Amino acid sequence: MTTEADEARDWQGRELTCEGCPHQALQAEGKCQLKQACVRDRYARRIDRFFNWNPSLANEHLNDPFFEVRAVAAKHADVFRLPALLNDPDETVRWAAAARLPDSYMARLRNDPHREVRIRVVSRLDEAGLVSMIHDPDYYVRTMVARRLSPSTLPLMINDPEIEVRRTVVHRIDPSQLMRMAKDKEPAIRLEVAQRLSNEQLIELKDDPDWRVRYEVAERIDVKALGSLVNDPDPLVSELARQRLHEAEGAQAAEGEASDRFGTAS
Repeated sequence: MTTEADEARDWQGRELTCEGCPHQALQAEGKCQLKQACVRDRYARRIDRFFNWNPSLANEHLNDPFFEVRAVAAKHADVFRLPALLNDPDETVRWAAAARLPDSYMARLRNDPHREVRIRVVSRLDEAGLVSMIHDPDYYVRTMVARRLSPSTLPLMINDPEIEVRRTVVHRIDPSQLMRMAKDKEPAIRLEVAQRLSNEQLIELKDDPDWRVRYEVAERIDVKALGSLVNDPDPLVSELARQRLHEAEGAQAAEGEASDRFGTAS
């Protein structure tokens, strides 16, 4: 049974033959082969193999009408020819060129219309370049920015409109800045803030409107600070607070009894 992969067709679906091909002479040298290594084929793997065998021909194909050819050629072309490809209409070509250029060229792609290009750009930018992308329209681009910014710079993103971005910020921000997110509108964010706070800082979240945050507080703050949590409107929170108080009172009583016995023995 013949499949599409067994056929030789160009990017417009037309059947290919070697007749009339400008690279036909390469076949005799074993440098191209129909269905294996062909720059006119629609399959990127075959195009890639062609340029692997004939890298010196890459410059000639940077203006090819098929974007796959331009993208693969960019991997082999002379570097000084690549800046022009940063304006290519196809995002695959733009990134193929950018991937081989110095980091200084990344600034030109910070506002690329395609999110995948901007996501890749983030991985190459320095701190100043990352700061320039904290308001990118795509939430995932901003998430990647939050993953790379230094913890001390992350406060710039604590009010990001997307919860996933703020969650990344919570996990990486300097602990000294965590309390700035303790009033976040999303309970899930406040809970993750609580989980990173020290036991002493947690007292500030004692009256949080979400029971999960209050439960975290009741579980970790000093027993003497439990106070109103013993009568918390949520039964799980109040039960935990009472249990901790009961255990603390029991431990204190046991300690007192041990002290009395020690005193009597003396």
